[in-house]
Amino acid sequence: MAANMDMIVSQCFPKASKVIDRFHVQKLAYDAVHEIRIKYRWEVLGHQNQDIDAAKQARNSYKPEVLSNNGTLKQLLVRSRYLLFRSSYKWTASQLQRSKLLLEHYPLIHRAYQLATELGAIFKTCKLKEQTFKKLALWYNALEDCGLDSFKTVARSIQTHYRDILNFFNNGSTNASAESFNAKIKAFRSSSRGVRDIPFFLFRLTKLYA
Repeated sequence: MAANMDMIVSQCFPKASKVIDRFHVQKLAYDAVHEIRIKYRWEVLGHQNQDIDAAKQARNSYKPEVLSNNGTLKQLLVRSRYLLFRSSYKWTASQLQRSKLLLEHYPLIHRAYQLATELGAIFKTCKLKEQTFKKLALWYNALEDCGLDSFKTVARSIQTHYRDILNFFNNGSTNASAESFNAKIKAFRSSSRGVRDIPFFLFRLTKLYA
């Protein structure tokens, strides 16, 4: 979605149909969920510091609130990072218990997680561009109605790039192969402890991967 990449592709391949990878679109939504989680985490840390100072002034020992899973709110928010990236049916038993506590204490995180998973479901279930356009429009309306500030960037990005996003449904094109090859190049470069002679490095790449 970067403007410079869009300009490069438009100039080098003027007749190409541009496709924004679905995983980058979904990542925007999940990043918005974690922005809310991090905001709550800082609030909990602030309240905890205030309670510690108050306990010191009263010459009492500070005891944080312990949840039913024997953890604190701060630990709950920290340890919920990875489960919010996964679908609910993939949660382990401990993640399921943690998610119930998290979503009970923080309804906004619950709503944000629902919106992120609904976006993923659109890409998984829809096969035709017209069908996806209707569902994406309904999801966009729900996004605006939720009133979550962290999703405003997601809404603007989808509104700006919706044509290129929908091009995914022409033939299911993704940049997975390019990402895979990029990972191979990075691994090869790190195994060589860096690159000094770029032409020779490119020659070795062609011999290994071409």
